[in-house]
Amino acid sequence: QVLLVESGGDLVQPGGSLRLSCQVSGTDFRSHSMGWFRQAPGEQRDWVATIHAGGIPAYPPSVEGRFSISRDDAKNTVYLQMNKVKPEDTAVYYCSDISMGFWGQGTQVTVSS
Repeated sequence: QVLLVESGGDLVQPGGSLRLSCQVSGTDFRSHSMGWFRQAPGEQRDWVATIHAGGIPAYPPSVEGRFSISRDDAKNTVYLQMNKVKPEDTAVYYCSDISMGFWGQGTQVTVSS
């Protein structure tokens, strides 16, 4: 059984930082493209970051320069470093094995003073 388990979501002040983790089990994801997505209440799920096998990242303009995706294949873990967060970053953040179509259950990030 493939499982993706996100952690690290929290309440953070604007301008602060947070690191999300996604622990993957049940699949060898070293050759897979992995990603982070987010969904705010009443909104569609949006793409946040992708990292391909070999570590090549990609970001939309909304988070470029503030967020950083990385992967540790030895630990079967994908990370999302979030810096200079804004209230509009508030959402449930989901990890995805893009290559295989698997999703985690999400972790809540709230940016508020």
